[in-house]
Amino acid sequence: MTVRECVDGGVRLLTDAGFPIDEARLDAAVLARHALGWSLAEWAAGSRDDAPPAFAEELRGLITRRAAREPVAYITGKRDFYGRTFRVSPAVLIPRPETEGIVEAALPLLRGIELTIADIGTGSGCLAITLALECPRARIVATDTSVAALDVARENARAMDARVEFVQAEWLPADLTSIDLIITNPPYVPEHDRASLMADVRDFEPASALFAGPDGLDAIRVLLPIAARALKPGGSLIMEIGAGHDSQVAELIVRAGLHLERIRPDLAGIPRVVVAKRPLKDQEI
Repeated sequence: MTVRECVDGGVRLLTDAGFPIDEARLDAAVLARHALGWSLAEWAAGSRDDAPPAFAEELRGLITRRAAREPVAYITGKRDFYGRTFRVSPAVLIPRPETEGIVEAALPLLRGIELTIADIGTGSGCLAITLALECPRARIVATDTSVAALDVARENARAMDARVEFVQAEWLPADLTSIDLIITNPPYVPEHDRASLMADVRDFEPASALFAGPDGLDAIRVLLPIAARALKPGGSLIMEIGAGHDSQVAELIVRAGLHLERIRPDLAGIPRVVVAKRPLKDQEI
């Protein structure tokens, strides 16, 4: 049996489990390359060769996990973000393309300047590590409440030789003040949306990184005043928000004493990344 024939069998298993054919083909090919340790070039050259011993059995095990809706990123243990490959586990949210908008909004503020940056709820560390590598002169402190998540983030930082300080904290360390930039992808899914989420997300990704009360804004309501106090005058907050939350978040930003500069849309045109600033004039917040 060839590699391709094994993969075709995996595609059939996934479609039988309810996956659309295009998704089934993509997932089966990714899992096959993972099992073989092949690059895309090796896949193109060798997919019609005879399958190595035990490949069919290993692939079937991976496909069975995917058929149960386990995310491909958790099966392979990795996910690409901003051109780099990050280790992921069920302890962390899987990095998503829309979150790259935070990096894109941050970079114009950072080039060539020594700044202090805080990443709240770092998860895999994808944001903090990306900025550390893109802006090596910055001091970057990344927090998370989860010890398991911080272990993943530290492993990613070591693997990429990124200089990031990781701290277990709910929001920010008490002694971290006068911050130039805060970045964060907080939980923002309303509890009432839990049942309608894809099983891949609802049943496998950490609930604490997803859900934030009845309207999805509980974490943001707490975070904004904390960020406003910790930022130096003129400092910025860049934050991902949920679909349909832009007007409510805009009101909360003003209430916290910050100035809303813009909300960047994601690739689907959904308002997704908030850029806010603490006014230059020092004032009570």
